[in-house]
Formats: sequence, C-alpha cells, structure tokens
Amino acid sequence: MDSYRNSSADNIDEDRRLIVGVAALGAITAPFVMVSSASARARAQAASPKVGSSSVASDLLGPLKHVRAGVLDVAYIDRGPADGPPVLLLHGWPYDIHSYEEVVPLLVAAGHRVIVPYLRGYGETRFTSADATRNGQPAALADDVVQLMDALHIGKALLAGFDWGARSAAIVAALWPDRVSALVSVSGYLIGSQQAALTPLPPAAELQWWYQFYFATERGRVGYEQNRRDFARLIWKLASPQWAFDDSTFERTAASLENPDHVAIVIHNYRWRLALAQGEARYDDIERQLAAAPSISVPTITIEGDANGAPHPAPESYAKRFTGPYEHRLFTGGIGHNPPQESPKDFAKAVIDAARIGPA
Repeated sequence: MDSYRNSSADNIDEDRRLIVGVAALGAITAPFVMVSSASARARAQAASPKVGSSSVASDLLGPLKHVRAGVLDVAYIDRGPADGPPVLLLHGWPYDIHSYEEVVPLLVAAGHRVIVPYLRGYGETRFTSADATRNGQPAALADDVVQLMDALHIGKALLAGFDWGARSAAIVAALWPDRVSALVSVSGYLIGSQQAALTPLPPAAELQWWYQFYFATERGRVGYEQNRRDFARLIWKLASPQWAFDDSTFERTAASLENPDHVAIVIHNYRWRLALAQGEARYDDIERQLAAAPSISVPTITIEGDANGAPHPAPESYAKRFTGPYEHRLFTGGIGHNPPQESPKDFAKAVIDAARIGPA
C-alpha cells in the first residue's frame, strides 16, 4: 500500500502523513544501506527471461511481451490498436497487472492501445544486470515508466494507477508533463519526500502503518520473505474490507510476488520512506524536485473508494495541487484500495473521460 506526503505544511493532512522514527528504528536496522544480496542478484540473473520472449499472463490479458527499458527487462501486456491513443496502467503493492484484467478490454473497445507492465520486483520483470541496485525508491519507479515509454517509442500517454502506481504516475505527470496526456490517480496526490515525513502522527494513525515499521526490522524482512503470500492476502483484506475476492483471483496475483527481487524492492521502498535506506545518487535531483511538492498541470481525474481501508489523504488536502482541468470521483458501494479490480467499469470510464478532457 502506498503513502503520501506533501512538503508544504498547508497541504498536509496531519491525520494521515507518514511518521519517520529514524532514531528509534535506526538501532534495529542496518544503517542507511540498500536492500540487496549477492544470492538475490544471482537468482535474478539466472531467472531473467530473454528479451522478446512471451508467456500467457491470463486468459483476458493475453500474452506477455518483453522489452529492455533502462535497467530492466520489463514484462508487459500490449493490447489494442498500435495507433490508438496509448494508456499505461500501473499497479501497486501487493498487487500486479491482474488488477486491470477487466479494465483492459473496456479500454481496448474504446480504441486505446493499453500497456500494463509488471513493476520492478514483480512477475517476469527482471533487472538486466546482477549488479544493479535493487532500489525501490519512488523516483526510480517513476523513471521506469519514462524508460518504458522510451523503449516502446511512446512520446505521450495517459497514465493511470493506484497505490505505488498512482505515485509513479503522479511523479511523471509533475516532472515530465510533456510525456503525459492525462492522469488518473487513485488517492490523488501521492508525491512526497523523506524530509516531509519527519513529523509523528497521532497513535491511531500510526497504527495503520504497522507493516512499514515491521519492514524496518530484520525480523520483518525475513517474515515477509517467508510469508509473502499470507502477508499479501492480509493487506488485501485490510485495505479493501468489503471486497469479496476468491482464492483464484488472489493466487493469480500472488504468483507475481515470487519474483526474486520482490522482497528486496519492497523492503527498500518502505525503509527509504523512513530514511533508513539510501537511494541512488542519480535520482537526487528528482527527489529535490519532488520535495518541493510540484503541481500537476495535466488533465486529471482523482479517485477514492468509499471503503478504502488503507491510509490515504483526504481529497480536499490535495485538490489545489492539480492546476489543470481536474475532477475528483468517489467510488461508492464498498470500494476499497484497488478500484480497478473492485470497480473496473467505473475505473475504465474515468480513464476514457480523462482522455477526452483535452490538453491542459
């Protein structure tokens, strides 16, 4: 599940902003180190699929494709007309491309070319080098989106996502608006920084982030390594308490969590947020820009579920961050943290409507 932070005080929802307990947690974590291991790198290199190979993601999603994009060999689906307006759909944690299983055919029917990649650390996406840093910081994930667009020769696309995917989409829209035709973002403006997370929250709000503090410990890392399927199922239930998903639905996604880099990416992402792990120097300039809470000028529709059990900002706390054509939609009927899978028709409609808004 994702968090959010705004660096300017007037835009921060104090009841939901993430705590950083650097001093306390630093004593129980390896100080400022990147989560990685030689064995994980070796497994990743050995398991890396050949570029251009394909396999079946699901009956609805169709065959997977592969492309070299930046530091990754990205596994993705590509559906719809090649000359259709492109849409990139980005998933979050602990979910995968199957969140969009019912959204994809609806967008294809509307004439869009639809691309859904596995994020780094998920499914068949692999690092191209055994020595690459297993980095989960937001700037790296957002850069993956730009690198994928470059590799597929896509100049501009509509970006839509939830959780980690929404954060990445928002970052690209804020920093590279010329690459984004429109944005659909669940839980709105999720851009933040380490510095903005230094203020503690009330105890009830801290409780929502239990897993983040768990991941800050070595016990948490080992626990997630050993129990990632049970962990993911628990998060799904907590984040979407009214979503009655079945075992087959869960298992389709759970398989993608067996990626050899998955645990390293997830642990690093959450430790980075707590300033307990370093990022890569090449992203320092991007992080400085994000710390200033940049506005988003592209046409945007933000979405919230009426039964979202995950920590999320209030819509009124981020509305002013969107300076172009903007609309917020509340999905009702017990919709939780994963709207594309829980309410696919409404999500697809939001994407189609955002595409029709026109240039900012």
